[in-house]
Amino acid sequence: MSRAMTDHSTEASGRGPDHGGAKSIEDETIEDGPIEDRRKRLRFRSWHRGMREMDLLMGSFADAHVGGFDGRRLDAYEALLEMSDPDLYNWMSGREPVPAEHDNDVMRLLTGFRYTPRQGS
Repeated sequence: MSRAMTDHSTEASGRGPDHGGAKSIEDETIEDGPIEDRRKRLRFRSWHRGMREMDLLMGSFADAHVGGFDGRRLDAYEALLEMSDPDLYNWMSGREPVPAEHDNDVMRLLTGFRYTPRQGS
C-alpha cells in the first residue's frame, strides 16, 4: 500500500499518529515540511531552467545533492539558481572564474559534479 494511502486511511479512520505507529501528513509537514518543500521546489527549478544542457546538469546535481543540504547550503544553491545559464555554465566548465560572492562549498560541489546520462535516456 502506498504511503499516501496509508496516511489518508489513518486520518480517515480517526486514529492519530500515535496509534499503530502511523505518521500523519500533518506530522510530516511539521517535522520535514518547510525544508523538504523547499528542496522539492529547488529540484524542480533545477530541472526547468530553459536551456536543456543546464536542465540536465543542474537537475542531476540537485537530485544527487539537494536532499542532504541544510538551510545554509540551500540558500547558497538557490542564489546560484538565480544566475543565468551562460554564467553558470562558464563557471562550471572553468571558462570563467567563479565570482567571490558565489565561491562557496556548494559551487565547488557543482564544479566537481560530473553529469552521467541515465540508462535509457
